[in-house]
Amino acid sequence: MTTSNTGTGDVDPAVRAELARLRDSIDNIDAAVVHMLAERFKATQQVGHLKARHQLPPADPDREARQIERLRTLAENAKLDPAFAEKFLNFIIAEVIRHHERIAEDTVNGSTPVAD
Repeated sequence: MTTSNTGTGDVDPAVRAELARLRDSIDNIDAAVVHMLAERFKATQQVGHLKARHQLPPADPDREARQIERLRTLAENAKLDPAFAEKFLNFIIAEVIRHHERIAEDTVNGSTPVAD
């Protein structure tokens, strides 16, 4: 992220302090989101290995549809745009499927998969 100091010379110090406090909070939330995504992907990697061992398909459209509906409801309840939440989940699902396909391919080829 880039920031510009253009035009901030006349800003009240209290406003600058509040802006800094809010940005610190945003930075902390971003860090938490990254850590939560990392935990999610650790779990989905385990799912991918289980699916590969039992020759299950990498994608599960029924579960994905249920998850999208669930996330849309959660987003609405949290006053977050459900369309945004759906786009975000679709992006994650696509990445998970890509990982599952790679794990399945590595399993068929007898390769040792590299952890993400």
